[in-house]
Amino acid sequence: MNDIDFKFIIIFLIFLGYNAEAKDYYFHPKMGNDSANGSSFKSPFKSLVKISDLTLEPGDRIFLAAGEVFHETLVLDHVQGSFENPILIDSYQNNGDDIKEKSMLDATGLLNGLLITNSNHIIIKNLDITANGPVDDTGDGEMRVGVLIFGKGNERITNIHLEELHIHDIFYEKEGIGRTEGEVRSANGTQKYGWGIRMIANDDAEIENVWISNSTIENVSHTGIKLTGTQKQNVRNVRILDNKVFRTGGPGIQMSGVKFVHVKGNEVSHSGSTDDSRKWGRGSGLWTWSASYVMIEHNSFMYANGPGDSAGAHIDFNCDNVILQYNFSAENAGGFCEILGNNYNCAYRYNISVNDGHRIKGENGAFQEGKIFWLSGYQGGQRERKAPVNSYFYNNTMYVKSDQVSKIAIDNRSKGILIVNNIFHLEGRSELVAGDQYKPDDESVSEMESVFFENNLFLNGSNWPSGIMIQDAKPLFGSADFKNPGGMKPKDYIPQNKELIQKGISIPFLPNDEFGLMDGLDMQTDFLGNPTMGKPSLGAINYVEKKTDNNQ
Repeated sequence: MNDIDFKFIIIFLIFLGYNAEAKDYYFHPKMGNDSANGSSFKSPFKSLVKISDLTLEPGDRIFLAAGEVFHETLVLDHVQGSFENPILIDSYQNNGDDIKEKSMLDATGLLNGLLITNSNHIIIKNLDITANGPVDDTGDGEMRVGVLIFGKGNERITNIHLEELHIHDIFYEKEGIGRTEGEVRSANGTQKYGWGIRMIANDDAEIENVWISNSTIENVSHTGIKLTGTQKQNVRNVRILDNKVFRTGGPGIQMSGVKFVHVKGNEVSHSGSTDDSRKWGRGSGLWTWSASYVMIEHNSFMYANGPGDSAGAHIDFNCDNVILQYNFSAENAGGFCEILGNNYNCAYRYNISVNDGHRIKGENGAFQEGKIFWLSGYQGGQRERKAPVNSYFYNNTMYVKSDQVSKIAIDNRSKGILIVNNIFHLEGRSELVAGDQYKPDDESVSEMESVFFENNLFLNGSNWPSGIMIQDAKPLFGSADFKNPGGMKPKDYIPQNKELIQKGISIPFLPNDEFGLMDGLDMQTDFLGNPTMGKPSLGAINYVEKKTDNNQ
């Protein structure tokens, strides 16, 4: 356990303690009365607006009637718990029994289901939140959000814990509104949308120490979970853990202007969904922009859709120290590995990719090829290209079916590329994509700097296009003999070829790179948690004897 993990475990344990002198307040939208004392489930308040009249102290608890619907926004403004005694918002059963249902916030006609401003040390859990258009009071609002944490001026919002929430059906517009082709091609959409969870820190505000865990976000017209800071990276220390993010019209998870983020154990599926005409219709499962020190591990990213981008998880420009490891990525239109311009010391390692990058430019409105591997110099349409620096790509397992072309693009000005110990099991042909949808590669470059490319297993000699400037110096050829190639479970990609045992090589620092990766280069376990036993094997999973298959 590292120091960062220990720190946050301590914070969580402290959050579990409550002040013995704290007060409880109960709310029921039908049986309640705002003239009551609200001190028990037998005499609850009625309206959530009543919260603004309460003088909440650290350790106080607010309970909302489970299975009931509040047709209003829950606003937490200037609500101050303490580090030792946070304020709790939770559901309760009318008879006092354990919670079997969640209380619902239905923000139809309103901009937000839950709004948190200038508040600290709060736990919110066991709520069902929906807001299905249209919005009655448009005002200056350009977005509708299930949960919005908003900081402005010099406000500091810290220690907010969102747990076991169900956020769904968040749409700004009425049913039947559609999106044009130009709207889907815009960078992030220009029209009004619904979002699941948003954190926005404007100006000199800071949002820190936020947990989003064990929640489900589904069927929203844009992004499921979105973190937005400034160039100061004033959204920090965020944990996104064990959530399910399904059928988002935009990306599943997106972050910009952030530092120190941990994304672990999430299931993200069908980002860029088009099953409702109000959805944007484009988005990677996850992507980062202007982000530092982000660890993305043990997640699944599947079925991302869209005419551009829409990878399983990609690293957009202006990032450093972003690592993707132990993730399962499958059937994502845009591809698997995507690292754009002005990025430093980013990595994909010990991931599994299945049939990623199947999109074909020119078909169904696609303006960008899908790619299984892409290093790009793009850093905005108005800026000169600047290729990524020190990109590490090792011990990944990639499977692509026979009728799919595996496309690869590498900006010629990339500096520092490590491609080692990967399995490229590409049953179809591979193809070099020269440049991307914005600008072509610099053909004047005759040699890339600081490249370490060797000891990768290719199914055959055509798995890596001959036209790419860099080639594996010591390639291996043959089949990994996967347990169930084409399957949609990580264990389907356990290799049965015993010749792969400890055939990997140690991962070196790239030339002129003294830092490497934030969590080190050597990995102690493979994708499934098996020890690497010193010298690594090839791909994301160590060889397993066939006689033990029934126990896997």
